[in-house]
Amino acid sequence: MKKTLLLILGIMVFAMTLQAQMSYEIGSEVEDFTLKNVDGEMVSLSDYDSEGVVIIFTCNHCPYAVKYEDRIIDFHNEYASKGYPVLAINPNDPEVQPEDSFEKMKERAAEKNFPFKYVFDEGQEVYPKFEATRTPHVFLLDNERRIRYVGAIDDNYKDPSKVEVHFLKDAVAALQAGAQPDPAMTKAIGCSIKTK
Repeated sequence: MKKTLLLILGIMVFAMTLQAQMSYEIGSEVEDFTLKNVDGEMVSLSDYDSEGVVIIFTCNHCPYAVKYEDRIIDFHNEYASKGYPVLAINPNDPEVQPEDSFEKMKERAAEKNFPFKYVFDEGQEVYPKFEATRTPHVFLLDNERRIRYVGAIDDNYKDPSKVEVHFLKDAVAALQAGAQPDPAMTKAIGCSIKTK
């Protein structure tokens, strides 16, 4: 009995250690991944030859994500040419939230004319490594694909005209100046990621 308990305890510790190694934090290098874009093409993180990449976990149905769509489009249009393109990832399970199916993603991307890649985390294999919890949830990567900022886009999801702090833009400005973003982490405001 004692040996069995020790074996179970050992397996639990190993599993927790493995999970800790698999998830990212500020400064972690993100491993390459490949997901399907709304145009049917496969997109990899390694496809981006840029100063950085702004990964945003977002979706179709969440009212917070919808409120931020135009700001995400504007950000990409302004910053992609400066080396910081957006890569939008839908992490939701469509069996839990049918509005976030791949077909609905294609419809939404066409309706809003997304200028960035909008890919589907089918099987939900990518978002857990980031420990993303909300839509939208931002992860700013530098040119070494290390995470430098995590959190919200700005401080007012309701009204873009009342934004006082542009967290993501400030974080990019810090990287452009050769500095570490401060704050490096803010609280993401949005809907919970839908999973079984």
